[in-house]
Amino acid sequence: MSAAAADWLPSASVTASGRPVLSAGEVERNLLPLVDLDPEENPRLAPLRGCLLALTSHRLIFLHEPSRSARGLPLATVVHAYPPHRRHGHNPLRSLFSSSSSSSSQHPRIRLQISMPPARSEVIAIVVTCKADVDVFFGRLLEAIRARAWVVAPAAAPSSGTPVAEGAAPAEDVAIRMPVVGVSGILRMEQESWESAGQNLQDAFQDLNALMSKAKEMMQLAEKMRLKLLMNSSTESNSNDEEMGSKQDMQDLLLSVGIVSPVTKETAGALYHQQLSLQLADFVRIPLEKAGGMMALVDVYCLFNRARGTELISPEDLLQACSLWEKVDVPVMLRKFDSGVKVIQTKTHSDEEVFARISSLAQKPDALQKGISPSDAAFTLGIAPALAKEHLLNAENKGLLCRDVSPDGFRFFINLFNEIDAQNIYSQKPHGLYNAWISIAMASH
Repeated sequence: MSAAAADWLPSASVTASGRPVLSAGEVERNLLPLVDLDPEENPRLAPLRGCLLALTSHRLIFLHEPSRSARGLPLATVVHAYPPHRRHGHNPLRSLFSSSSSSSSQHPRIRLQISMPPARSEVIAIVVTCKADVDVFFGRLLEAIRARAWVVAPAAAPSSGTPVAEGAAPAEDVAIRMPVVGVSGILRMEQESWESAGQNLQDAFQDLNALMSKAKEMMQLAEKMRLKLLMNSSTESNSNDEEMGSKQDMQDLLLSVGIVSPVTKETAGALYHQQLSLQLADFVRIPLEKAGGMMALVDVYCLFNRARGTELISPEDLLQACSLWEKVDVPVMLRKFDSGVKVIQTKTHSDEEVFARISSLAQKPDALQKGISPSDAAFTLGIAPALAKEHLLNAENKGLLCRDVSPDGFRFFINLFNEIDAQNIYSQKPHGLYNAWISIAMASH
């Protein structure tokens, strides 16, 4: 049964890659790959089967991956959460001799008492049908409920410390300092040195934790501002081009701040690479559009790690995430050129369109005489020179270009052999590309 069948739960938005869309300030906490949702007391409520459960700071999101539909249960409606248990109790001997049909009753169940409008209470059960640490998930669920991140609390004013009397000396200055004498004095100096180093280390970690918490707050603030700009741009249609340009620049600046809720091994568990691949597919969509539909894998790695902040990933994790795109329906793909260069491109990227632009560039009068370099192609296509060189080599393999290697580097010329008649190789056509090349060559001399 798809997630759309549970119409008693509010619907949740899903990205093009199949990941739930998080609201401003919402952070992903944990994932369970396969769960069921059973209303225990009301048979009129439709259950959910075979869903991916995402626990966030605001909601429980049940994602039905085949239909790419999702339903969300706000944590604000949870009145009480009961610890996980098995309906018939966990008996090892009974589980050994139980049939497969009754084995589903042995799955851990997390019962939730929720409040639903109009002023009624329901009891539902999250049945964990996969192998996962249910206790860890339940602990993070309790933490999210107690944190109440959906309630915007006003910042508390800093409490003023007790005023110190003017002229009062610190306690350490008032204390009588014993002179360093003998072995005991040396030991006391070492003890003081260790205590001072420990205090400095503790202060440093406190500053680091404060910096990381402030960084998350800034990322959430940037996401809120970006969503507000998007809403304003959709409602105001009479703004001039200069205002629209400034809004676009502001959106690009806010997008560069980072991902508010990056997928981590701690939150995703066994689904780490799968969810990482989906989040990466959503992330590269805008950079690919700006780069002409193709980016080098190295550039994507740098951009993605920059957006993840302190949650960096390894190159192996990135490669494994990209390799999973073949198994899911996402608008991007990993491509490897004959030279070994790996790139990420959109599935709508057309090599024929790139070849047409390269051929048009190579047929210009100056290019007919001197050829084109990878830098010239990069300037025309709006991509990096390394990728432009790969496109030129592909065009050469297709028979569109000819290559000339000189001390100045690679130069590519339009393939004039296609203009020669194989039956009469000495005949010169008074028109066409070959005649234009002859005219330019004669004029240069």
